[in-house]
Amino acid sequence: MTIAIYARVSTVDKDQNPETQLRPLREHVGGLDGELVGEFVDRASADDLRGRREWRRLLDLAMRRRLDLIVVWKLDRAFRSVADGATTLQALRTAGCGIRSLQEPWIDTTTAIGEAMYHITLAWAQLEKAQLTERVRAGLERARAEGKRLGRPVRTKAVTDLPQWPKVLQALSAGHLNRAEAAKKLGVRKAALIAALQPFPKGGRSSPTAAEVAEKGGRSVPKRSL
Repeated sequence: MTIAIYARVSTVDKDQNPETQLRPLREHVGGLDGELVGEFVDRASADDLRGRREWRRLLDLAMRRRLDLIVVWKLDRAFRSVADGATTLQALRTAGCGIRSLQEPWIDTTTAIGEAMYHITLAWAQLEKAQLTERVRAGLERARAEGKRLGRPVRTKAVTDLPQWPKVLQALSAGHLNRAEAAKKLGVRKAALIAALQPFPKGGRSSPTAAEVAEKGGRSVPKRSL
């Protein structure tokens, strides 16, 4: 029997290490009467099918009848929905390949009862996901109704009051920085930087000069460079 193992960590979960899934998967396969032909690991969300290149490569291997069994940590590591799981299972069954879940030992599509449990588990996982989405949406609506502000906190300090503003402004005037680079140095969004530059006449330049800053009542700009 030829066997492959699959692990996936979400890009949101930056601190996750796929080895947490791979080690027990290796141990499980080591106790089976078969040959481990490959380990496939993705770092992408479940819905990011384009980013899950290893999963696609694994399925292609199975479709070419090079695999008898795929072992995953949990079904939600492999499938994003009930429909996705059912479609993939049908294709794998045609190719003579089964799926087994390590954390859900009742799932083994090489048996009739295991295949039934496969579909039930996928449906339950999708229901939980939908309920979580509804709870988050309800929480946001309640917060809005209570007058709470959502999203990033409002910047209390004006861009022009930041300590690095004079130096960055001088570098902009000299053409040493573009606006995207200047925004990064200040730690603000590019839109915020552009808004801060609006009071100054362009005069054919991408940013105001030090003299213009002083004339407009801004801070004086030291003549030394960055």
